[in-house]
Amino acid sequence: MAAPETGAVDLRLLPSAGMCWAATVTGIEAGWQASLWLALGAVVVAGVVGWLGRRTAVAAIAVAALLVGAGFAVATAAREHAVATHPLAALAAAGGNATVTAVPVDDPKPVRSPSGDTVMIRANLRSLGAGIGAGDTEIGGAVLVFAPADGWSDLLPGQPVTLRGAVSPPLRRDLTVAVIRAVGPPRHVEPAPWPQRAAGAVRARFAAAAAAVLPPDPAGLLPGLVVGDTSALPTGVKDDFTTVGLTHLTAVSGANVSIILGAVLLLVRALALGPRTSAVIAALALVGFVVLARPSPSVLRAAVMGAVALLALVAGRRKQAMPALGAAVIVLLALSPALAVNFGFALSVAATAALVLIAPGWAQRLTARGWPRAVAEAVAVAAAAHVVTMPIVAAMSGTVSTVAIVANLAVAPVIALVTVVGAVAAVGATAWMPLGELVVRATGPPLWWLLWVAREAAGVPGATVTVPSGLLGAGVTAAAVVALVVAMRRPRLRRMTAAVVLGLALVWVPVRVLWPGWPVRGWVLVACDVGQGDALVLDAGGGAVVVVDAGPEPRLVDGCLDRLGVRTVAAVVLTHLHADHVDGLPGVLRGRTVGEVVIGPMRLPEDGFRRVRDQSSAVGVPLREVRAGQALRVGELTFRVLGPTLPVPRDRRDAADAANDQSLVLSVDTAVGRILLTGDVEAEGQRDLLRDHVPLTADILKLPHHGSRTTTPEFLRAVGARVVVVSVGAGNTFGHPNPGVLATVRDGGASVARTDQGGDIAVSRSGGGATAVSHRRRGTIVR
Repeated sequence: MAAPETGAVDLRLLPSAGMCWAATVTGIEAGWQASLWLALGAVVVAGVVGWLGRRTAVAAIAVAALLVGAGFAVATAAREHAVATHPLAALAAAGGNATVTAVPVDDPKPVRSPSGDTVMIRANLRSLGAGIGAGDTEIGGAVLVFAPADGWSDLLPGQPVTLRGAVSPPLRRDLTVAVIRAVGPPRHVEPAPWPQRAAGAVRARFAAAAAAVLPPDPAGLLPGLVVGDTSALPTGVKDDFTTVGLTHLTAVSGANVSIILGAVLLLVRALALGPRTSAVIAALALVGFVVLARPSPSVLRAAVMGAVALLALVAGRRKQAMPALGAAVIVLLALSPALAVNFGFALSVAATAALVLIAPGWAQRLTARGWPRAVAEAVAVAAAAHVVTMPIVAAMSGTVSTVAIVANLAVAPVIALVTVVGAVAAVGATAWMPLGELVVRATGPPLWWLLWVAREAAGVPGATVTVPSGLLGAGVTAAAVVALVVAMRRPRLRRMTAAVVLGLALVWVPVRVLWPGWPVRGWVLVACDVGQGDALVLDAGGGAVVVVDAGPEPRLVDGCLDRLGVRTVAAVVLTHLHADHVDGLPGVLRGRTVGEVVIGPMRLPEDGFRRVRDQSSAVGVPLREVRAGQALRVGELTFRVLGPTLPVPRDRRDAADAANDQSLVLSVDTAVGRILLTGDVEAEGQRDLLRDHVPLTADILKLPHHGSRTTTPEFLRAVGARVVVVSVGAGNTFGHPNPGVLATVRDGGASVARTDQGGDIAVSRSGGGATAVSHRRRGTIVR
């Protein structure tokens, strides 16, 4: 890296970039009328400043910024007005249907949906109509399409597709015209442009080469690091990377572009090629990478930001880097105004500015204190980027990582290696698959290091701190950052801050090790302490959960879900309609987004069914019935309905006795193994499942009927669980759980966790494939 320039950094273009950004945000968030008033005000103020400034340099910069901002305000007003008056806008307000032809701008992204596998596609409208006739109306505008994965997940960017679906208003103000929820497969699909077909082939062969020679975790990670393809990235790896602040590595960012361009420039310099030839080759490499990573607005943003960062790091020309950054912001907002309200854009700009403005000074201070130059620069870059982006991350996610700087420093040495070798592997796999597989093998050790750092850092007590989200969280975090930076600049305050941090660490870490807090990281199943009843929660991925039974009282299950931070319930499954399983349902429905309520085939007792039906209907949540033999796909989970297999009683007089044995019996595969959920199924229902040779084997068992004596040894032996969870009320008068049943469980080698002894129980994924069983009021035991 070249030595940094001395002298002042050229910041003259930044006020114009800032005004453009502010004007665009105002137009998008406040509407086109407010944007026009802002433009008028900016012109008036520019006139006054120009009149009073007497041609000073500061006045010229201010006038230019105000006038450019006014121009952007007018342009944004025009775009916002076009969105407000778009033909689909009125149709969306009325909840109608439409047939459109749209062109995807990015790959379909999988999303969680109660209805099953769904993809989200960002696209630009091309026409309104059937898409294959002369009566179509050409029309533009951005839309967001939700569609079944089947028939849609293989679409390529730039591939026109005709679809029909329900039209609804946009999810947020970002110049999107409407949301279209497609039904069924596309009506008509045209070929994608040849560059995108070629890029799709390269991505597919690269992913295939990785899957052929690497374990699942590194095989899913490698395409994400190189070309931003996270379609095969396991959920556990995603969670670890999010916790420790490494998510930016699996998205196409300016760092990817910088590394690729840097490698290309080193190669052409080694070949002693002239400046013009080098520039042409680097430009071609940039274009090729953008096509391979998909030319969506986010990738275009990364290309520009990467080029700016490369200018700062390789050439050491900070004076030119900041004007380049300002120009990049202006050009990108002109091309894609929606970036103004995009968190990724804000993170890119902030991180690049920190790299140029803050990191060199911090590196110099560390070097002056005797740090090796390479170490000082690495720490300064990681710290500056993290500190500056912390308020944005807080606003976006409501969390701040305390281990991000250390984690990023630990993985920094291997990122460039993986990216460059991975890019070579992608090209090699396209030419000859064995060659690609051979090169992919070289990425194994650095990928192992990346995954190890992410997993271990995510397991550090207090790895993330929860803060308010939105503007409040951004403000609080920004204030804390400023206070910390000020404190670190004064020797006395620096020593006091270090002493406070050390003291907190000495107290906090042991406390978090002995009592890791709630919820535990990586939880898969939680049995809520709802007294004498059942309420279980399973992580369905993407921030959503599945609730199985709701306990006897709304307040208890509501408190459990609040402790877990649950706001989205993909489905509520009620195993049967007894009060200790369904009377808490309002506590699940209240204040949360709920996809559906699922019940079994027996609708008795009648009063229980009536309450469930009425409570669900009152909040607009659909009721769904499932039977043995069906599969229930919810988010990342697939439940297999194993029972009941007994005939449904027709006489309501028999319902009270039969309801327990009519419980839904479900199995689901998770990160901690197979879980068997049994409701209150008793001896007769258990024997019927065994007679029908239903596959009952599981790693985790929810003991039937709170551990009553009606559970048979044959059933427990058939399940063969290593962890048994008992949902039972303390001091209950039923004698639950039965000592003989517990003895049979323990004789089989299983460990037992009871809600009456330690409160809420969490089953989570631990290191080395082990299963951790944690009580909210007790410690954690690893099995």
